Amino acid sequence: MIFDLHSHTTFSDGVLTPRELVERAADKGVDVLSITDHDTVDAYQTMPLELDAVRVIPGIEFSTQWQSLNIHVLGLNIELHSDAIQAGTKLQTTARLERAQRIGENLAKMGIQGAYEGALKLSAGGYIGRPHFAHHLVVAGTVRNVQTAFKKYLGTGKAGDVRQHWADLPQIIRWIRDANGIPVLAHPLKYKITRTKLKRLLDDFIEAGGLGMEVVSGQQQAQQTASLGLLCEQKGLLASCGSDFHRPGSHWGELGVFAPLPDNVIPVWDRF
Repeated sequence: MIFDLHSHTTFSDGVLTPRELVERAADKGVDVLSITDHDTVDAYQTMPLELDAVRVIPGIEFSTQWQSLNIHVLGLNIELHSDAIQAGTKLQTTARLERAQRIGENLAKMGIQGAYEGALKLSAGGYIGRPHFAHHLVVAGTVRNVQTAFKKYLGTGKAGDVRQHWADLPQIIRWIRDANGIPVLAHPLKYKITRTKLKRLLDDFIEAGGLGMEVVSGQQQAQQTASLGLLCEQKGLLASCGSDFHRPGSHWGELGVFAPLPDNVIPVWDRF
């Protein structure tokens, strides 16, 4: 069976609706899918969890920080309507909107007016992030493409690089566990930190109640998968895998297209 436990829809920064995402997952041979939109579970309001072709596991991807490093934590097999998830998504949504307003204010100081309103419109009034600002700048003719938008205005150290005030890591994990879910550290290779620092992150993650780690995240080298599998085993964590799908055409993050978990780890779905 193919488990893809990390994917996104139009309710965060993906380009497919929940229904389109599930249909594509079915076409790609995925048996079990989790929609893990950023800091929201709104996608699940538009679709049933019991579908003929694909089993859908309720999920979310929470944003937080660890030692000034932006990290993401998946909540898998959560109770969607739990008080914990409702409280968590409300707080995170408020933080995201406040950050977006500050980005708009910073861009306005550079002479780019209406960026917040434009990004908000593109986001359909829900999740709003820097990709929405980038697309607005393209549509408005301010820049030629999204890459230029990040290079000039939204990337690290630029006007749109506004520090976020998320809930802290222990709080994120409490929300997930209070919703009877499994906290999983998402895509550890994307944080670009040393293995020593990753071990410290995992130690703090475990101390706070974290239970799993993504050993496979989209396309990655076999040696990377083996290395993360060994670390997962050493730390006594459950192992997860997913494409981190956002849009069709991205080879590194296509639904269901990634290596299987190593044999030496315990799959997170053993706890579903």
